[in-house]
Amino acid sequence: MLISKELNDAINEQVGHEFQAAHQYANIACYFDGLGLRMLGKMFLKQSEEEHTHGRKFIDYLIATSGRVAVPAVVATQADFQSVEEAVQLSLDWEWEVTRRINALMAMAIDQKDYAAQDFLRWFVTEQVEEVSTMDNLLKVVRQAGPKNLIMLEAYISHGD
Repeated sequence: MLISKELNDAINEQVGHEFQAAHQYANIACYFDGLGLRMLGKMFLKQSEEEHTHGRKFIDYLIATSGRVAVPAVVATQADFQSVEEAVQLSLDWEWEVTRRINALMAMAIDQKDYAAQDFLRWFVTEQVEEVSTMDNLLKVVRQAGPKNLIMLEAYISHGD
């Protein structure tokens, strides 16, 4: 086995968080679609697919290092929101939590002098900068648009494609 049991277990836990994020973003996409905000729905469905891919990357890494894969159950995610701002704020909060978790995995890999894991995790560290920035910016735009100008938000997002 090319990975410690401790890091292996922590990565399995992260797989569950990535799949939970995929479910949460799918619920948010459906919420936006229900409001007729198709561009936001499309954006969050893409985010959902991306989170699922992240989970798969962790699984593939465990397989490559002869680790033990044990995908945990996914906790039920929120499907109803009071506002677009609430849904986006939840997303930003989640990305900060994922950043904390990825950093903890990296710290563990550094402490264990697991250089392969450090190389693998570096991509996720960089990815989280993008994820937090994207959600933070989206929240700023949502707040600027306000609840009565959400169609402007749709236009803003459509120009980003």
